[in-house]
Amino acid sequence: MIIDLKGKVAIVTGAGRGIGRHIAMTLAKEGVITIGTDIRAEQLEDLGQAFAAEQLPGAQFVCDVRDAKRIAEVVEEVRSRFGSIDILVNNAGVASGGIVEELKEEIWDANMDINLKGTFLMCQAVAPIMREQRSGRILNAASFAAIVPAYGSAAYASSKAAVKQFTRVLAGELGPYNVTVNCYSPGMIPTDMNHFAEQTEERQNRLLDTLTLRRWGNKEDIANLICFLASDLAGYITGTMIDISGGKFATQIPAFAYEAAARKESLRS
Repeated sequence: MIIDLKGKVAIVTGAGRGIGRHIAMTLAKEGVITIGTDIRAEQLEDLGQAFAAEQLPGAQFVCDVRDAKRIAEVVEEVRSRFGSIDILVNNAGVASGGIVEELKEEIWDANMDINLKGTFLMCQAVAPIMREQRSGRILNAASFAAIVPAYGSAAYASSKAAVKQFTRVLAGELGPYNVTVNCYSPGMIPTDMNHFAEQTEERQNRLLDTLTLRRWGNKEDIANLICFLASDLAGYITGTMIDISGGKFATQIPAFAYEAAARKESLRS
């Protein structure tokens, strides 16, 4: 089977850097007319240069996902220029936090406004177009924190758990129009936002010990999942959250399996 996305039109939010940039580049290389949005103009300019260098189809728009008026302008411009909107990837997000007793209200609000409200506003703007087309794919970034939250992540985990439930509701509302809505939950993907791979060796080992596949994930893992979920091959998947965490806590202590494997290897040698 070959995933064929050629000629589709996608919007990827938070496309200026990190996972969002990689998703945008990957979709474009698959022949998708890919529109990247971000709040940072300089990063979008760099993305545009990368698109031009590889002659990839698409465009870039500065857009704050908290700004409903600007979202409406961008969505209308995209439909006017490219004729449709087939894929929406709500990647934009923040992960600031702190323990509840010390959590600043503005940090709570930022998580809710960007991670949750931003997803809602983008979906609200694009849903009528997909409903009219009677086709579409909406993909929302959740997080493993929506499954098992971490210490000090009340704001972030709450926002991502809400994204999961929002996704299920929207999937139900758009099902009659052949529009699927899913979310995905990355685990430990090193980025400029989380700095996983820059921590001490001891700290990294503690984190890796929670994984069934004891290695960091990478941006390609996420982008490949997006391509699949955006394709016709995933046409019967909707209203669900895909865990893409390398099997984080699939068993209570995944490190036990690696210790057992090491013992077996030592006996053979």
